[in-house]
Amino acid sequence: MSKEHSTAIESEGGARFRWVPGWGSDEAGDQSIGMAHHGIAATMDGRIISFNPAEPIVQIRDTEGRLRESWRAPVITGHGLSLASDGQTESLWIADNGDSWVPLPGRNYGSALTPETRIEGAVVQMSLDGKELIRLSTPEHPAYERGNYCPTGVAIDEKYAGGQGDIWVADGYGESLVHHFSSDGRLINTITGEGGAGRFLGPHAIHVDRRRGIPEVYIADRENARIQVFDTDGKFLRVIGVGTLISPGGFARLGDDLIVAELDGRLAILGSDDQVVGIIGRGDLEGRNRTGWPNTLDADGTTVRPELHDGVFNTPHGIATDRTGNVYVSEWLIGGRLIKLEPVDLR
Repeated sequence: MSKEHSTAIESEGGARFRWVPGWGSDEAGDQSIGMAHHGIAATMDGRIISFNPAEPIVQIRDTEGRLRESWRAPVITGHGLSLASDGQTESLWIADNGDSWVPLPGRNYGSALTPETRIEGAVVQMSLDGKELIRLSTPEHPAYERGNYCPTGVAIDEKYAGGQGDIWVADGYGESLVHHFSSDGRLINTITGEGGAGRFLGPHAIHVDRRRGIPEVYIADRENARIQVFDTDGKFLRVIGVGTLISPGGFARLGDDLIVAELDGRLAILGSDDQVVGIIGRGDLEGRNRTGWPNTLDADGTTVRPELHDGVFNTPHGIATDRTGNVYVSEWLIGGRLIKLEPVDLR
């Protein structure tokens, strides 16, 4: 897709990007009946990893959006995708929340599971050629004696960056807990948020941030419209975005900044001091009140894919950045949508 046909999109705060129309749409399954609910990640060598909207298939594209490789993953859905490196080889970590939305009788979408079904998601490490390496099942924690385990995000404190390879998992759709595991899968600690800004409500994504030179754990406390930050021992450090963020649900580092995907139609840019220094997109706080959201209803009352427009977000779900400053977004809706934003040099 040529830059000449891109759409300029500005952020509050001065940053500008080109929205590349149709990026990845040739293979993204726009006409699929699948309800896309996946993340997105970018490898060090410039490959973009996402997920098929209808099937548990990992899709790998080049930076132009062309599908180069795909393989079936041993999960139900690739809700949260992240990459980790040992300094030589990267691997893909998948947070599988254990459920997926499908067409149901009555012209709507919802879970194929019954209310009595116990949901047990998992976190799975995969090689980039599709081999399962590690699987973390339901943690041994009292909350899961009756509750569901539905992990939505995973982050690794990478060894090559100075960490121990510890694994951090956000159970955003289950019991609203955050679990800290050793590199070999031993549960070290569980955080509820109660020792910080308050009990988590839908901790949707998690990120190990090293912009200050030491690892800090950022937790997107989405339904509380805030980010809580802890050290790697689980000690609360600070809260971010109260009164400014609306629905933080994903993280990607961009230089000294952190870009946050917000489900209600926008991206937020956090500066090195954790202040919001830019907003990309209009935002849509009224969207959740729309019948059929994040989709829409046709004249017969059937849930269908909404009309989408270049330069306007619908429901940003996953977010990633590459080494050249491009931003990639995956959206939550029927058929999914992948978005590429190219930076514009303002000098």
